[in-house]
Amino acid sequence: MERYMMIDDFTLARVLHVVSIVGWIGGVWSVTFVVMPAIARAEAPADRLHAFHKIEQGFSIQAKVWVLLAGASGFWMTWRGDLWWRFAEPAYWWMSAMLALWLVFFLMLFVAEPLFLHRRMANSTTPERDFRTMVIVHRILSVFALITTLGAMAGAHALI
Repeated sequence: MERYMMIDDFTLARVLHVVSIVGWIGGVWSVTFVVMPAIARAEAPADRLHAFHKIEQGFSIQAKVWVLLAGASGFWMTWRGDLWWRFAEPAYWWMSAMLALWLVFFLMLFVAEPLFLHRRMANSTTPERDFRTMVIVHRILSVFALITTLGAMAGAHALI
C-alpha cells in the first residue's frame, strides 16, 4: 500500500526557515571565521578591504535570498500560528532576538550596503581601520546569531 504524506503549510514554512537560517548564519560564520582570517593572512593591511569587497560580491546574492526566505517563513509561521503574543513574553526572548537579528541583516543588506557601505568600501581612505571594524562587527553578529539560534532551538523544543 502506498502512503502519501501531506505536508501542511506551517511545517513547510518551518523547514524553509531552518534551511534559510543554515544558509544565512552558516554563510556569516564562514565569512567571519574563514574568509576574513584568510584575507588577513594573505593580504597587506591596506589591501584587505579591497580583497574582501571582491570576495563578498559572491556572497551578496546568497545572503539576500537566505535573509528574505528566513523573514518570509518566520513571518508566515508567526501569522499562521497567531504567535504575536510571544514577542511580549520574556520566556520567548528568542523570538525577539530572531526578529532583531533579522532586522539588522535586512537593513545592512538592503539599505546600508546599497546606499553607502559599498561606496565607502570602494573609496575608503582608511581601509585598514574599516576592515578591522568590519571583522569586529561580523564577530559580534556571529556570537549574537549563535546565542539566538541556541535560544530558538531550545525554546522551540521546550528546553527553556
